[in-house]
Amino acid sequence: MELSEPGESKNMRYALIMAGGSGTRLWPMSRGDRPKQLLPFLEGKSLLEIAFDRLEGLIDRENRYVCAGRRHERAILAEIHGLEKQNFLGEPVGRDTLAAVGLSAAVLAAQDPKAVIGVFTADHLIERAEEFRRIVALGFELVEHCPETLVTFGIAPTAPATGYGYLELGEKIANHDFAWKVRRFKEKPPLELAQKYLAEGPARYLWNSGMFVWRANTLLDCVRRYEPEVHEGLCEIAAAWQTNRRIEVLEKVFPRLKKISVDFAVMERASREETIRVAALPMPLTWLDIGSWPSFAQTCRRDERSNALAGGECVLLDSANCLAASSDPEHLIALVGCENLLVIHTPDATLVCPADRAEQIKELYQQIESRYGGKYL
Repeated sequence: MELSEPGESKNMRYALIMAGGSGTRLWPMSRGDRPKQLLPFLEGKSLLEIAFDRLEGLIDRENRYVCAGRRHERAILAEIHGLEKQNFLGEPVGRDTLAAVGLSAAVLAAQDPKAVIGVFTADHLIERAEEFRRIVALGFELVEHCPETLVTFGIAPTAPATGYGYLELGEKIANHDFAWKVRRFKEKPPLELAQKYLAEGPARYLWNSGMFVWRANTLLDCVRRYEPEVHEGLCEIAAAWQTNRRIEVLEKVFPRLKKISVDFAVMERASREETIRVAALPMPLTWLDIGSWPSFAQTCRRDERSNALAGGECVLLDSANCLAASSDPEHLIALVGCENLLVIHTPDATLVCPADRAEQIKELYQQIESRYGGKYL
Protein backbone atom coordinates (compact mmCIF):
# COMPACT_ATOMS: atom_id res chain seq x y z
CA MET A 1 0.00 0.00 0.00
CA GLU A 2 1.52 3.35 -1.04
CA LEU A 3 2.08 6.04 1.56
CA SER A 4 0.30 9.28 0.91
CA GLU A 5 1.79 12.61 1.86
CA PRO A 6 1.22 13.51 5.51
CA GLY A 7 -1.10 16.40 6.10
CA GLU A 8 -0.81 19.18 8.62
CA SER A 9 -1.58 16.89 11.51
CA LYS A 10 -1.91 19.23 14.47
CA ASN A 11 -5.22 20.81 13.42
CA MET A 12 -6.79 17.58 12.23
CA ARG A 13 -6.38 15.41 15.34
CA TYR A 14 -9.44 14.79 17.48
CA ALA A 15 -10.29 12.57 20.42
CA LEU A 16 -13.55 10.81 21.19
CA ILE A 17 -14.04 9.45 24.71
CA MET A 18 -16.86 6.93 24.81
CA ALA A 19 -18.64 7.23 28.13
CA GLY A 20 -21.99 5.64 27.45
CA GLY A 21 -21.64 2.41 29.43
CA SER A 22 -24.27 1.69 32.07
CA GLY A 23 -21.85 0.00 34.48
CA THR A 24 -24.33 -2.66 35.59
CA ARG A 25 -21.54 -4.91 36.92
CA LEU A 26 -20.57 -2.11 39.34
CA TRP A 27 -24.02 -1.92 40.89
CA PRO A 28 -25.07 -0.75 43.48
CA MET A 29 -22.69 2.23 43.30
CA SER A 30 -23.12 2.67 39.55
CA ARG A 31 -26.66 3.96 38.95
CA GLY A 32 -28.69 5.23 36.03
CA ASP A 33 -28.30 8.87 37.04
CA ARG A 34 -24.63 8.51 37.98
CA PRO A 35 -22.96 5.65 36.09
CA LYS A 36 -19.54 4.25 36.89
CA GLN A 37 -17.59 6.69 34.71
CA LEU A 38 -18.81 9.62 36.87
CA LEU A 39 -18.18 8.08 40.29
CA PRO A 40 -15.27 9.62 42.26
CA PHE A 41 -13.64 6.20 42.56
CA LEU A 42 -9.97 7.15 42.61
CA GLU A 43 -8.73 9.78 45.06
CA GLY A 44 -11.81 11.87 44.36
CA LYS A 45 -11.46 11.69 40.57
CA SER A 46 -13.88 9.98 38.22
CA LEU A 47 -12.76 7.59 35.48
CA LEU A 48 -14.03 10.04 32.86
CA GLU A 49 -12.05 12.91 34.33
CA ILE A 50 -8.91 10.75 34.37
CA ALA A 51 -9.49 9.74 30.74
CA PHE A 52 -9.96 13.37 29.67
CA ASP A 53 -6.85 14.56 31.50
CA ARG A 54 -4.76 11.67 30.13
CA LEU A 55 -4.97 13.30 26.69
CA GLU A 56 -3.32 16.53 27.86
CA GLY A 57 -0.45 17.39 25.54
CA LEU A 58 -1.69 14.95 22.89
CA ILE A 59 -5.02 16.43 21.75
CA ASP A 60 -6.03 20.06 22.19
CA ARG A 61 -8.95 20.45 24.60
CA GLU A 62 -11.13 22.07 21.96
CA ASN A 63 -10.71 18.91 19.86
CA ARG A 64 -11.74 16.47 22.61
CA TYR A 65 -15.28 15.09 22.41
CA VAL A 66 -17.30 12.92 24.78
CA CYS A 67 -20.09 10.63 23.58
CA ALA A 68 -22.53 9.50 26.27
CA GLY A 69 -26.22 9.30 27.05
CA ARG A 70 -27.92 12.68 26.64
CA ARG A 71 -29.45 12.29 30.11
CA HIS A 72 -25.93 12.65 31.57
CA GLU A 73 -25.01 15.82 29.65
CA ARG A 74 -25.35 18.22 32.58
CA ALA A 75 -23.42 15.99 34.98
CA ILE A 76 -20.60 15.39 32.49
CA LEU A 77 -20.21 19.06 31.58
CA ALA A 78 -20.06 19.90 35.29
CA GLU A 79 -17.54 17.10 35.91
CA ILE A 80 -15.11 17.78 33.05
CA HIS A 81 -13.59 21.23 33.19
CA GLY A 82 -12.55 22.24 29.69
CA LEU A 83 -15.18 20.21 27.85
CA GLU A 84 -17.27 22.54 25.71
CA LYS A 85 -21.02 21.99 25.37
CA GLN A 86 -20.70 21.65 21.59
CA ASN A 87 -18.17 18.85 22.14
CA PHE A 88 -20.67 16.65 23.96
CA LEU A 89 -22.31 14.13 21.64
CA GLY A 90 -25.50 13.04 23.38
CA GLU A 91 -27.05 9.70 22.46
CA PRO A 92 -30.85 9.51 22.91
CA VAL A 93 -30.43 5.77 23.60
CA GLY A 94 -27.45 3.41 23.71
CA ARG A 95 -26.89 1.60 20.38
CA ASP A 96 -23.45 0.03 21.04
CA THR A 97 -20.10 1.25 19.78
CA LEU A 98 -20.65 1.39 16.01
CA ALA A 99 -23.34 4.03 16.44
CA ALA A 100 -21.20 5.98 18.94
CA VAL A 101 -18.02 6.10 16.85
CA GLY A 102 -20.01 6.50 13.65
CA LEU A 103 -21.78 9.56 15.07
CA SER A 104 -18.48 11.25 15.93
CA ALA A 105 -16.98 10.38 12.54
CA ALA A 106 -20.00 11.72 10.64
CA VAL A 107 -20.18 14.97 12.62
CA LEU A 108 -16.42 15.66 12.45
CA ALA A 109 -16.02 14.67 8.79
CA ALA A 110 -18.75 17.16 7.86
CA GLN A 111 -16.75 20.01 9.38
CA ASP A 112 -13.22 18.70 8.67
CA PRO A 113 -12.86 16.18 5.80
CA LYS A 114 -9.29 15.37 6.95
CA ALA A 115 -10.27 14.69 10.55
CA VAL A 116 -8.32 11.88 12.23
CA ILE A 117 -9.97 10.60 15.40
CA GLY A 118 -8.50 8.77 18.37
CA VAL A 119 -11.17 6.72 20.14
CA PHE A 120 -10.79 6.09 23.88
CA THR A 121 -12.98 4.76 26.65
CA ALA A 122 -13.90 6.21 30.02
CA ASP A 123 -13.37 3.08 32.09
CA HIS A 124 -9.65 2.33 31.69
CA LEU A 125 -6.81 3.02 34.09
CA ILE A 126 -3.47 3.31 32.30
CA GLU A 127 -0.20 3.87 34.10
CA ARG A 128 2.70 5.72 32.51
CA ALA A 129 0.55 8.35 30.83
CA GLU A 130 3.51 9.87 29.00
CA GLU A 131 4.30 6.58 27.29
CA PHE A 132 0.61 6.14 26.49
CA ARG A 133 0.60 9.50 24.70
CA ARG A 134 3.78 8.60 22.79
CA ILE A 135 2.27 5.36 21.47
CA VAL A 136 -1.05 6.97 20.55
CA ALA A 137 0.86 9.71 18.69
CA LEU A 138 2.52 6.98 16.61
CA GLY A 139 -0.96 5.70 15.76
CA PHE A 140 -1.97 9.16 14.56
CA GLU A 141 1.19 9.43 12.46
CA LEU A 142 0.52 6.06 10.82
CA VAL A 143 -3.03 7.05 9.84
CA GLU A 144 -1.91 10.48 8.63
CA HIS A 145 0.66 8.84 6.34
CA CYS A 146 -1.72 6.13 5.16
CA PRO A 147 -5.40 7.13 5.49
CA GLU A 148 -6.59 3.63 4.50
CA THR A 149 -5.34 2.30 7.84
CA LEU A 150 -7.51 1.55 10.87
CA VAL A 151 -5.32 1.46 14.00
CA THR A 152 -6.08 -0.44 17.16
CA PHE A 153 -3.98 -0.78 20.31
CA GLY A 154 -3.17 -4.11 21.93
CA ILE A 155 -2.29 -5.02 25.50
CA ALA A 156 -0.01 -7.95 26.37
CA PRO A 157 -2.19 -10.56 28.15
CA THR A 158 -1.30 -11.24 31.77
CA ALA A 159 -3.88 -13.98 32.30
CA PRO A 160 -6.12 -16.26 30.19
CA ALA A 161 -8.95 -13.74 30.33
CA THR A 162 -12.23 -14.82 28.75
CA GLY A 163 -13.87 -11.39 29.05
CA TYR A 164 -11.62 -9.63 26.51
CA GLY A 165 -11.32 -9.85 22.76
CA TYR A 166 -7.94 -10.77 21.25
CA LEU A 167 -5.92 -9.55 18.28
CA GLU A 168 -4.03 -12.14 16.25
CA LEU A 169 -0.96 -10.44 14.83
CA GLY A 170 0.53 -10.95 11.40
CA GLU A 171 3.67 -9.43 9.92
CA LYS A 172 5.22 -6.10 10.82
CA ILE A 173 4.17 -3.15 8.70
CA ALA A 174 6.90 -1.92 6.34
CA ASN A 175 8.47 1.42 7.31
CA HIS A 176 6.56 1.35 10.61
CA ASP A 177 8.32 -1.19 12.80
CA PHE A 178 6.16 -0.23 15.79
CA ALA A 179 3.01 -1.65 14.16
CA TRP A 180 1.78 -5.08 13.11
CA LYS A 181 -0.90 -6.10 10.65
CA VAL A 182 -3.92 -7.62 12.40
CA ARG A 183 -4.60 -11.04 10.91
CA ARG A 184 -7.94 -11.40 12.63
CA PHE A 185 -10.00 -10.43 15.67
CA LYS A 186 -10.86 -13.13 18.21
CA GLU A 187 -13.86 -12.32 20.35
CA LYS A 188 -14.05 -13.42 24.01
CA PRO A 189 -12.73 -16.99 23.79
CA PRO A 190 -13.46 -19.97 26.06
CA LEU A 191 -10.88 -20.62 28.78
CA GLU A 192 -9.00 -23.35 26.91
CA LEU A 193 -8.48 -21.08 23.90
CA ALA A 194 -7.53 -18.10 26.09
CA GLN A 195 -4.86 -20.27 27.74
CA LYS A 196 -3.51 -21.13 24.29
CA TYR A 197 -3.34 -17.45 23.32
CA LEU A 198 -1.53 -16.61 26.55
CA ALA A 199 1.00 -19.42 25.99
CA GLU A 200 1.78 -18.24 22.45
CA GLY A 201 2.83 -14.86 23.84
CA PRO A 202 2.28 -11.17 22.98
CA ALA A 203 4.20 -11.46 19.70
CA ARG A 204 1.21 -13.46 18.43
CA TYR A 205 -1.81 -12.45 20.54
CA LEU A 206 -2.76 -9.22 22.32
CA TRP A 207 -5.84 -8.16 24.21
CA ASN A 208 -8.04 -5.80 22.22
CA SER A 209 -8.01 -2.58 24.24
CA GLY A 210 -11.02 -1.00 22.52
CA MET A 211 -8.96 2.07 21.60
CA PHE A 212 -8.53 3.12 17.97
CA VAL A 213 -7.24 5.78 15.58
CA TRP A 214 -8.70 6.27 12.11
CA ARG A 215 -9.50 8.90 9.55
CA ALA A 216 -13.18 9.79 9.94
CA ASN A 217 -13.93 9.36 6.25
CA THR A 218 -12.15 6.00 6.11
CA LEU A 219 -14.30 4.66 8.92
CA LEU A 220 -17.45 6.05 7.28
CA ASP A 221 -16.53 4.40 3.99
CA CYS A 222 -16.21 1.06 5.81
CA VAL A 223 -19.60 1.60 7.46
CA ARG A 224 -21.08 2.45 4.03
CA ARG A 225 -19.88 -0.86 2.61
CA TYR A 226 -20.50 -3.14 5.59
CA GLU A 227 -23.60 -1.57 7.19
CA PRO A 228 -25.18 0.69 4.55
CA GLU A 229 -28.37 1.39 6.52
CA VAL A 230 -26.31 2.62 9.49
CA HIS A 231 -24.28 4.82 7.14
CA GLU A 232 -27.43 6.30 5.65
CA GLY A 233 -28.74 7.16 9.12
CA LEU A 234 -25.44 8.72 10.21
CA CYS A 235 -25.35 10.90 7.11
CA GLU A 236 -28.90 12.09 7.81
CA ILE A 237 -27.92 13.03 11.37
CA ALA A 238 -24.74 14.79 10.25
CA ALA A 239 -26.65 16.84 7.65
CA ALA A 240 -28.91 18.21 10.39
CA TRP A 241 -26.22 18.64 13.05
CA GLN A 242 -25.59 22.35 12.51
CA THR A 243 -29.29 23.18 12.07
CA ASN A 244 -32.20 23.69 14.43
CA ARG A 245 -33.39 20.18 13.49
CA ARG A 246 -30.47 18.43 15.20
CA ILE A 247 -32.42 17.02 18.17
CA GLU A 248 -35.46 16.15 16.07
CA VAL A 249 -33.42 14.16 13.53
CA LEU A 250 -31.20 12.57 16.17
CA GLU A 251 -34.20 11.32 18.16
CA LYS A 252 -35.88 9.99 15.02
CA VAL A 253 -32.88 8.28 13.38
CA PHE A 254 -30.42 7.25 16.10
CA PRO A 255 -32.69 4.75 17.92
CA ARG A 256 -33.19 2.92 14.60
CA LEU A 257 -29.47 2.38 13.98
CA LYS A 258 -28.39 -1.24 14.16
CA LYS A 259 -27.12 -2.17 17.61
CA ILE A 260 -23.71 -3.70 16.97
CA SER A 261 -20.11 -3.18 18.09
CA VAL A 262 -17.55 -1.52 15.83
CA ASP A 263 -15.36 -4.61 16.29
CA PHE A 264 -17.94 -6.91 14.69
CA ALA A 265 -19.30 -4.42 12.18
CA VAL A 266 -16.04 -2.93 10.89
CA MET A 267 -12.76 -4.16 12.37
CA GLU A 268 -13.29 -7.89 11.84
CA ARG A 269 -14.47 -7.40 8.25
CA ALA A 270 -11.76 -4.86 7.41
CA SER A 271 -9.03 -7.21 8.67
CA ARG A 272 -10.01 -9.63 5.87
CA GLU A 273 -9.85 -6.98 3.13
CA GLU A 274 -7.04 -5.94 0.81
CA THR A 275 -8.07 -2.30 0.37
CA ILE A 276 -8.12 -1.53 4.10
CA ARG A 277 -5.25 -2.21 6.46
CA VAL A 278 -5.95 -2.94 10.13
CA ALA A 279 -2.85 -2.27 12.22
CA ALA A 280 -2.11 -2.99 15.87
CA LEU A 281 0.26 -1.02 18.05
CA PRO A 282 1.30 -2.87 21.22
CA MET A 283 0.90 -0.87 24.43
CA PRO A 284 3.33 -2.30 27.01
CA LEU A 285 1.68 -0.42 29.86
CA THR A 286 -0.20 -1.20 33.03
CA TRP A 287 -3.79 -1.30 31.77
CA LEU A 288 -6.88 -2.04 33.80
CA ASP A 289 -10.45 -2.14 32.55
CA ILE A 290 -12.58 -1.05 35.52
CA GLY A 291 -15.63 -3.03 34.45
CA SER A 292 -16.33 -5.11 37.55
CA TRP A 293 -15.81 -5.11 41.30
CA PRO A 294 -12.82 -7.51 41.16
CA SER A 295 -11.05 -5.16 38.73
CA PHE A 296 -11.94 -2.16 40.90
CA ALA A 297 -10.45 -4.01 43.89
CA GLN A 298 -7.06 -3.90 42.15
CA THR A 299 -7.04 -0.10 42.58
CA CYS A 300 -7.76 -0.14 46.34
CA ARG A 301 -5.54 -0.06 49.38
CA ARG A 302 -4.91 -3.49 50.89
CA ASP A 303 -4.52 -4.76 54.41
CA GLU A 304 -2.12 -7.49 55.54
CA ARG A 305 -4.54 -10.24 54.43
CA SER A 306 -5.10 -8.88 50.91
CA ASN A 307 -8.49 -7.37 51.68
CA ALA A 308 -9.29 -4.40 49.43
CA LEU A 309 -10.82 -1.45 51.30
CA ALA A 310 -12.58 1.57 49.81
CA GLY A 311 -14.56 4.30 51.56
CA GLY A 312 -16.22 4.14 54.96
CA GLU A 313 -14.94 2.27 58.01
CA CYS A 314 -14.03 -1.42 57.90
CA VAL A 315 -13.26 -4.01 60.58
CA LEU A 316 -12.34 -7.44 59.24
CA LEU A 317 -11.68 -10.42 61.52
CA ASP A 318 -10.16 -13.64 60.16
CA SER A 319 -11.08 -12.52 56.64
CA ALA A 320 -8.98 -12.55 53.49
CA ASN A 321 -9.15 -11.50 49.82
CA CYS A 322 -12.40 -9.57 50.30
CA LEU A 323 -13.50 -6.23 48.91
CA ALA A 324 -15.30 -3.95 51.38
CA ALA A 325 -16.53 -0.68 49.86
CA SER A 326 -19.03 1.92 51.02
CA SER A 327 -20.24 5.19 49.53
CA ASP A 328 -21.01 6.42 53.06
CA PRO A 329 -17.83 7.46 54.94
CA GLU A 330 -19.70 7.09 58.26
CA HIS A 331 -20.87 3.52 57.62
CA LEU A 332 -19.03 0.59 59.19
CA ILE A 333 -18.57 -2.69 57.31
CA ALA A 334 -17.64 -5.59 59.61
CA LEU A 335 -16.72 -9.06 58.36
CA VAL A 336 -15.92 -12.23 60.32
CA GLY A 337 -14.43 -15.37 58.77
CA CYS A 338 -15.03 -14.31 55.18
CA GLU A 339 -12.92 -15.08 52.12
CA ASN A 340 -13.14 -13.95 48.50
CA LEU A 341 -16.27 -11.91 49.15
CA LEU A 342 -17.54 -8.62 47.69
CA VAL A 343 -19.43 -6.39 50.13
CA ILE A 344 -20.60 -3.10 48.60
CA HIS A 345 -22.76 -0.70 50.66
CA THR A 346 -24.82 2.30 49.54
CA PRO A 347 -27.57 4.13 51.47
CA ASP A 348 -30.39 2.18 49.79
CA ALA A 349 -28.82 -1.08 48.58
CA THR A 350 -26.10 -3.49 49.72
CA LEU A 351 -24.46 -6.18 47.59
CA VAL A 352 -22.88 -9.34 49.00
CA CYS A 353 -21.38 -11.66 46.40
CA PRO A 354 -18.58 -14.24 46.05
CA ALA A 355 -15.82 -12.61 44.00
CA ASP A 356 -15.76 -15.45 41.51
CA ARG A 357 -19.43 -14.84 40.67
CA ALA A 358 -19.07 -11.12 39.98
CA GLU A 359 -20.12 -11.54 36.35
CA GLN A 360 -23.60 -12.55 37.58
CA ILE A 361 -24.17 -9.06 39.00
CA LYS A 362 -25.36 -8.08 35.53
CA GLU A 363 -27.99 -10.83 35.73
CA LEU A 364 -28.91 -9.73 39.25
CA TYR A 365 -29.31 -6.16 37.97
CA GLN A 366 -31.86 -7.38 35.42
CA GLN A 367 -33.85 -9.20 38.11
CA ILE A 368 -33.89 -6.10 40.31
CA GLU A 369 -35.13 -4.05 37.36
CA SER A 370 -37.84 -6.62 36.65
CA ARG A 371 -39.04 -6.60 40.26
CA TYR A 372 -38.60 -2.96 41.30
CA GLY A 373 -38.32 -1.01 38.04
CA GLY A 374 -35.77 1.76 38.36
CA LYS A 375 -36.16 2.28 42.11
CA TYR A 376 -32.76 0.86 43.04
CA LEU A 377 -31.07 1.38 39.70
